[in-house]
Amino acid sequence: MKHIYNETKKGAPVFVLLHGTGGTEHDLLPLAGMLNPEYNVLSIRGNVSENGMNRYFKRHGEGQYDLEDLEYRGGELHDFIIEAAEQHDFDLEDVVLVGFSNGANIAINLILRDSSQFKKAALFAPLYPMTLQDSKDLSDAEVFLSLGKGDPIVPEGESLRVVSIFEDRGADVTTTWVNGHSLPQEAAEKAKAWLDK
Repeated sequence: MKHIYNETKKGAPVFVLLHGTGGTEHDLLPLAGMLNPEYNVLSIRGNVSENGMNRYFKRHGEGQYDLEDLEYRGGELHDFIIEAAEQHDFDLEDVVLVGFSNGANIAINLILRDSSQFKKAALFAPLYPMTLQDSKDLSDAEVFLSLGKGDPIVPEGESLRVVSIFEDRGADVTTTWVNGHSLPQEAAEKAKAWLDK
């Protein structure tokens, strides 16, 4: 998978950056620098193309996921991060997943996978519109969620569903609400405060 790996400090935590639809591995680098410039960065480009726009998995329409592809691509991405951890010598438990929109959605899939060791995530404008059967214990996980009021892509009820996905599994959840489907400075600052605490 196309990616960037920037190592600032050996042994520091690692941001795994996951962009929104139509983005690239460069999009969230400024956000990572703002959240903590001392963290290392693995930024990955989605390898699904939707009308020329990069994504992490296919969909049938807005909010209508291709569940089979989501499962397949989530596994592929999970394996890629494991390989990167071996190659660059970092611990999966030191990873902080940082995703916007489509990147936040695939991050949820990564966290919920049975074999996943990811414990920390900052997710902006996430959507996960499905009924889940699993009861994975996330009591050792910490999640920051930036959700949109009046978001044209993610109805408020769906934002609350994402909160429930994590709270129902025992995760420590911090939320903030912004306007629309966006990643404004205020949300980034709140995510930084969450990370610093």
